[in-house]
Amino acid sequence: MPGNGTNKMTGASTREKFWNGYEIREAFLRFFEGKKGPDGKGHRRVRSSSLVPHGDATLLFTNAGMNQFKDVFLGLEKRDYTRATSAQKCVRAGGKHNDLENVGFTKRHHTFFEMLGNFSFGDYFKKDAIAYAWELITSPQWFGIDTNKLYVTVFDGSFPGPTVAPDMERDEEARKSWLNQGVSADRIFELGAESNFWAMGDTGPCGPCSEIHYDMGPKAVDDPQKPECSAGTCSFPCDCGRYVEIWNLVFMQFNRDASGNFTQLPKPSVDTGMGLERVAAVLQGVISNYDTDLFLPLIEAAGRFTDGVVYGASPGSDASLRIIADHSRAATFLTADGVVPSNEGRGYVLRKIMRRALRHVHSLKPVLSEAVLPLMDQFITESMLEAYPELGENAVRRRRILADEERRFSTTISIGLKKLDEEIARHLSSIAEKEPNKKHLLESAAAVSRAELDKAGLSLQMLRSQSGEGLGGAISHIASLIGDVLGAFPTLPGEAAFRLYDTYGLPRDFIEDVLRDTGVSFDENGFEKALQEQRTRARASWKGGAKEAANRAYAKLAETFKTAPDFYFGTTVKDSRIEAIITKNGSVNELKAGESGEVVLNRTAIYAESGGQVADTGAFYDNSESQLLAEVTGAFYPVAGLVAHKVVAKETLRVGDRVAVVVDAERHARIIRNHTGTHLVNAALRNILGTHVKQSGSLNAPERLRFDFSHFAHVDAEELRDIEQQVNDEIRLNTEIETNVTSLEEALASGALAFFGDKYPEQNVRVVTIPDPRAARGFYSKELCGGTHVQRVGDIGVLKIVSEESVAAGVRRIEAVTGIGALEHYQQQATILRQVAGKLNVAEDGIVAQVEKLTQTAKQLEKELEAAKRKGALSQIDDLAGRVQVVKGIKVIAAEVQNVDREGLRQLVDTLRQKLGSGVVALGMPGDGKVALIAGVTKDLTAKVHAGKLMQALAPMVGGKGGGRPDLAEAGGKDTTGLKLALESVPSLVGALL
Repeated sequence: MPGNGTNKMTGASTREKFWNGYEIREAFLRFFEGKKGPDGKGHRRVRSSSLVPHGDATLLFTNAGMNQFKDVFLGLEKRDYTRATSAQKCVRAGGKHNDLENVGFTKRHHTFFEMLGNFSFGDYFKKDAIAYAWELITSPQWFGIDTNKLYVTVFDGSFPGPTVAPDMERDEEARKSWLNQGVSADRIFELGAESNFWAMGDTGPCGPCSEIHYDMGPKAVDDPQKPECSAGTCSFPCDCGRYVEIWNLVFMQFNRDASGNFTQLPKPSVDTGMGLERVAAVLQGVISNYDTDLFLPLIEAAGRFTDGVVYGASPGSDASLRIIADHSRAATFLTADGVVPSNEGRGYVLRKIMRRALRHVHSLKPVLSEAVLPLMDQFITESMLEAYPELGENAVRRRRILADEERRFSTTISIGLKKLDEEIARHLSSIAEKEPNKKHLLESAAAVSRAELDKAGLSLQMLRSQSGEGLGGAISHIASLIGDVLGAFPTLPGEAAFRLYDTYGLPRDFIEDVLRDTGVSFDENGFEKALQEQRTRARASWKGGAKEAANRAYAKLAETFKTAPDFYFGTTVKDSRIEAIITKNGSVNELKAGESGEVVLNRTAIYAESGGQVADTGAFYDNSESQLLAEVTGAFYPVAGLVAHKVVAKETLRVGDRVAVVVDAERHARIIRNHTGTHLVNAALRNILGTHVKQSGSLNAPERLRFDFSHFAHVDAEELRDIEQQVNDEIRLNTEIETNVTSLEEALASGALAFFGDKYPEQNVRVVTIPDPRAARGFYSKELCGGTHVQRVGDIGVLKIVSEESVAAGVRRIEAVTGIGALEHYQQQATILRQVAGKLNVAEDGIVAQVEKLTQTAKQLEKELEAAKRKGALSQIDDLAGRVQVVKGIKVIAAEVQNVDREGLRQLVDTLRQKLGSGVVALGMPGDGKVALIAGVTKDLTAKVHAGKLMQALAPMVGGKGGGRPDLAEAGGKDTTGLKLALESVPSLVGALL
């Protein structure tokens, strides 16, 4: 497939060359770095952005190479380059782009994938983009793909439905550009908007696109119902799987408004995307992405880690190995970017990906000697570290996340199966209410534990067809009881099955297998309906909306103007010019007294909310600062580089007016003390807990600082003391904080920390350093940060940690106060201490001793009270013994007792068993809105009546769960109204087991 010539990256001949994944990625990037513009500069190689989009509510995960350039295309941001190239890591597994269920069963669906792209921001357009693409993929000096295998598509100018685009025509420019590259006319196909028109959203930048497709041959046909395709007689653009899109060139040349009107963009741009996995399949001569070197080593590793499963042994195990390989890549990269498994948002999708992988791990090998996902993570890291160095960071933490989730999954399976049994029992009980004549049978059936049947290796269908001989009387009898009621309960409702699937993580195939074994039908339609409703909710929660310049006045202003950020240098600015006034009605020339609006100045001392630091507040005055013109309640960035001040006018403000900007200095001082304190806390956490600590969020406000970080364990009191002590040691050192502006690469090379989810420019990043001459590196903290800070660390005064807690799986939160806030905290605590001392009538230094004394007294009183309760409980023995019922010759006591604790309840059960000599005792006790149940069976009867099984049947009746040994079992519940029914059911349940 590769042609003759010399590869420009390696210098090797391409005729016999095998292109591995790394070489393809690197060749693509180097090709475009060499394609220079009029300024003599090639495409800027831009590093992949995080899989978690920064500040974009419209996306769950980064799913395309253009995501990080979105604001550039929208005109909201400008960069110091007009052409770029990148290899972007992407995930599509939730929201609109959800390929999860297809992964492993098709040749080209993935959760994690890499998108190679080149971009033009108002620089070159269709002619050059097409020429670059054709050269890269067909030139013998580059990829050398056979042109006879390639097809291209262009936009034919048509839209489906009522969409009208009067200025839209067939893309003749693109068509001619392909012809000029030597593509024959019979290989250029014109298609409609559904496939060849791209839009960022319902509104905003959009334009025609041109796709390059590769003919994989008849062997790649996916649809067995198309024999003509498999025979090789179909032609492009058949959708049978033979013709694969490998590159899409998007030409953004229009803006679509809310009314559906299209207008030409002043600077048309280019956004392309080539799937690395797809082009690797082409260059390596295989028809499936999973057969490339990007996946085969991972698949083989997955086989080894599942104790020797061989790829190619069977279609079922092959699909499982592909799923494990693909999902492991996604799990590794998502956790590397700071996502942790949880029950909502991104963490929910990650958990779903991991558990789908683990389900297939367990399908291959139910019992493993070692957790598989951490092993896969290590293998993936070693194979992809050169392309993505960030994988080397926090690897230990990442593998702990994966191992913990794998352990949780094992627990989930056992819990989920119990929940399924409870769900079946609950529906049987509901039928009992509707059909009282079957109540006795249904109550008995509800007591069945599927584990009892599993133990015998039997299904209910088998039991129904056989007599009780040789099977055990109890099992046979139970099976016949269930058989009698199955007609009344033929199907588990789909929403109930979906709840087990969605809430408890029980895989669908597990649910279907269990129901099949118990003779209960699976409501597939109901399940699918519930699944679709859940997906709709998930999409809605991430819908956000198309991100565009809602107020074009800001975008237009940003084309020629930026607000000078004087907030780095002081808290006042004089002679600042009002450049624009924006209200809900749009841009205006003046704002009258009493009116609210947003004001853009040419320079400001007001810090706009960003990077976890809240905005300053203050006021506008005349230049003499004698007349108040407006109150400033906050500030934000409507577009990059512009600061919009939220104001309430006290006098009329006009565009062109000159004002003095005065910040609330005391509030500002509190904020910057807390911000610098956050940097100190972060450094101390990494020093004391380990470098796995990674920022997951922060808030720097006047009253406190909040810092969220990755860590799996509770930070104990001693560690917190050490962190606090180390921070205050640095404060007392009182070094002068250093700030410098440099490139992103230089900043990272110098040891500066950059944080998950943050978005940094390639140039002009601010680096804040807290020096420490005692440290080997010469600094205590060094971070990329656009916020404001104190001049010297000692300006903080003191820092006091006030709380530490968990906020999500693997994420902890510290809150602290500094300066005057710390003093206020100390004063509040001292006041509370004095009040407590007064209540205890001791000096403050005697509080601990007095509390210990009172604690001992309280414990003694509790013991005496418990003893009194037990004595009262034992006085009920004779009364309870007189309530004996005889069921098939067995003595049974089932009764409710009052004013007894759990230990007293156990003593009652033990005493009654001894008094009966042979029998069954079940006692229940309501209290504080809860129910306690304890059942005891004498040793001679445990082979027939299992106390744990009896309790499993009773527990759902009181809204709880329970179990235990054959001779003694307990349960708890929250439904006190069900206690009477539960105790009344004991005789029939016991009778069913005899």
